[in-house]
Amino acid sequence: MPTASVLSYATGYQRPRWILPIIVFAQFACTSLWFAGNAVLPDLLREVRLAGTSLGAVVSAVQLGFIVGTLVFGLLQLADKVAPARLFLWCAVAGSLTNAALLLPEPTPALVLGLRFATGLCLAGIYPVGMKIAADYYENGLGRALGYLVGALVLGTALPHLLRLLAADLSWKAVVLSTSGLALAGGLLLWLLVPNGPFRRPGARLQLSAAWAVFREAPFRRAALGYFGHMWELYTFWAFVPLLLATHAQLHPESGAFGVGWAFGLIAAGAPACVLGGYLAQRWGSLGTARGALAISGACCLLSPLLLALPRPAFGAVVLVWGMAVVADSPQFSAVVAQRAPATATGTALTLVTCLGFALTIVSLQVFAALQGQVEARYLFLLLAPGPVLGLLATRAARAETSSS
Repeated sequence: MPTASVLSYATGYQRPRWILPIIVFAQFACTSLWFAGNAVLPDLLREVRLAGTSLGAVVSAVQLGFIVGTLVFGLLQLADKVAPARLFLWCAVAGSLTNAALLLPEPTPALVLGLRFATGLCLAGIYPVGMKIAADYYENGLGRALGYLVGALVLGTALPHLLRLLAADLSWKAVVLSTSGLALAGGLLLWLLVPNGPFRRPGARLQLSAAWAVFREAPFRRAALGYFGHMWELYTFWAFVPLLLATHAQLHPESGAFGVGWAFGLIAAGAPACVLGGYLAQRWGSLGTARGALAISGACCLLSPLLLALPRPAFGAVVLVWGMAVVADSPQFSAVVAQRAPATATGTALTLVTCLGFALTIVSLQVFAALQGQVEARYLFLLLAPGPVLGLLATRAARAETSSS
């Protein structure tokens, strides 16, 4: 593994131009294990006749594995103890193997669930560690760098909808093999071409209590609460985009049903929004940009019953804005979290905040799903509003601190 100490980045060092593109590609390639894999699960379950295993259980196994993995990584401070690119590679190799193992003959429900859980564990060393690597290179302009990074993740999220649209006849086994190969290539490329960043600080000796000590700092805690408010809305919105579109079609039968391409477009629109947010952050700051996007998406939540009453052209335009705003704040909140964490615990802070944020998504998803049969569909998306509202309230003091500094 190529290495580079802080001393090697003397005055006059010019960061290679390929660093950010390599990190972005590696992040997208490896997170394809998460999102693109979900696109083939219905075919896998049907072909191998795993009657006792639901699609929801398999998807939840990945989420649970990711949460457990980020918690363990955070408590052990692995992202600050181990060279990040090496940790990223280990997890990419392990994740590609657990993903490819879905092709084993005659898998049992327990094996499929176990493999997807293991893949989630591996992803804990990919997504937050990728952000840590970016933070090690971009002490200034981190919001812009993370905009590209999260934009790649958004494209991965939208990919299953695109696969259903363009590759309906592609064998699920070919998709499994291609995503495993893509993840392996991404991990190797990052390990070979991205050495330790100039702003990396080796972590202090292992102290489990130190992993949670970052939350005692009020500026960091406020930034984390803003991120949690954003996460309450984000994944539930993504998961129920098809329901949002179907509800509008039911209310406006003269317009007809929405195609799969709509779901892909509404989610994928978040990718350029993340990149744009990164550039806006250079002018307005990461926190100001994040709060602006959170305010827009929160307003869409609160106005969702009225949005569903709009004719299709107006509805499509407004929901496209919602799809952009709902994720544009994600890289900027991550940047603020990284900037307000101790220099020796940046990776740990990002990992723990990501862990807690994803755990919150499960609560949001379950609450939304539980009330789906109790609340009229046009009012369901009001349930997403508390996240943005509370996130804005939590970061109000942080905004005042930034303005006065």
